[in-house]
Parts: sequence; structure tokens; C-alpha cells
Amino acid sequence: MLRSKQFKAILFDIDGTLLDTLQDLADSMNGALHRLGFPTHNLDEYKYFVGDGMENLVKRALPERARNDPRQVSGCLQILLEIYGRNWKAKTRPYPGIPELLDALSARGLKMAVLSNKLHGFTVKVVAELLAAWHFEPVLGERASAPRKPDPTSALEIARVLGIEPADFLYLGDTATDMKTAKGAGMFAVGALWGFRDSEELIAGGADKLISEPTQLLDLL
Repeated sequence: MLRSKQFKAILFDIDGTLLDTLQDLADSMNGALHRLGFPTHNLDEYKYFVGDGMENLVKRALPERARNDPRQVSGCLQILLEIYGRNWKAKTRPYPGIPELLDALSARGLKMAVLSNKLHGFTVKVVAELLAAWHFEPVLGERASAPRKPDPTSALEIARVLGIEPADFLYLGDTATDMKTAKGAGMFAVGALWGFRDSEELIAGGADKLISEPTQLLDLL
């Protein structure tokens, strides 16, 4: 395993890693489904619906007959964005231990960046409003100019912007999508077990290490 002292930067996922966003995402998606007369879902189901962008969230939440209709998907997505735009921080908070972790990383002078499959505008807003006490740069969400995770394009872009080799990054995320992104970019993949997915998925995705609470990341540094 890479010696942790080689790491010069930490790349974070947001949903399920830094912030517990699940309830607000679930409430917003259920609100859109209810408005359209479709069945809603429980919170645990949303752990497997989220993580790959808003459009995929809509497709996974819609009934089969609707998810294959582009007009239904587009209409539901617009309603979801409207509702989530109002309610995205109603219940969203940093996970326990995240503030302490970010304080410690900042004190050690490590660069910190964010890469999310959340829409770019939401990603920037979330970091600015809920993680304002810490400096993250760059902060990238889903953009038309780059494929979403697990494609490593944006992770490699962050490395170029910071002028740091990908091998000197530790990537912390909570899904196989994150682990595949990290491995595709040549970064050290750490799976967050407090997030939305289990250890089996993270290992299958290529995790180099699993941690069960945020401050355990410091043991790798």
C-alpha cells in the first residue's frame, strides 16, 4: 500500500461522504413522484437510487413504464430540480466527525477538492453554504463539458489544476462509482462506510482501504 505521507491532496465526494444529503434527496424525489401520481419510496431505497446524477435518480425512482419515456423523465426531472432547489438544505448536514476531519486536514496543509455527480450549480452552492469553514478548490459537479463519474476525466482535471500528480491524491467516497473514479484516475481509493453503500460494493469497486468513521482517515496520513 502507498505510504500515506505521499499524499498531497484529498479529493472528496459529497453525498454520503461529507454530507448526509439522503433525506432531502428522498423527500424531494418523493415530492415529484407524488405530484405526478406515481408511488413513492422509502429512505433505504434511495441509498441505491442516488450517486449517479439527478437524471439517473429520476429513472431509478420512476415506475418502469415511465422511466423508458424520455418526456416523462424530463418532466419529472424538472419537478425534482424545482423541489430540491427549495429544500436541498432542510435536513442536510455534515456527518459526525467530518468537521473534526476537515479541521485536522486543513491544519496539516493538505489541499482539499470536491468532485460530485450532483449538478455543478448545486455542488458549488452546497460547499459554499454548508462547508464554508473550510477551503476546497476546485469544486466540481456534473457539467455538460465532462462525463460524470466513474469516468476519471474530472478527477484528472482537478489534479492538473492543482499541479499535483494523481498518485499523490487520496480519494474519499462512499460508492463503487467513487472507487472506480479513483482507480481510473490513478488515485488511492478510500471507501466511507458511514455513507450510502456497504463494504461489499466498495471492495468490488476497487477500494484500497475502508474506514468506518471520518477521523480514521487521519491514520492514513
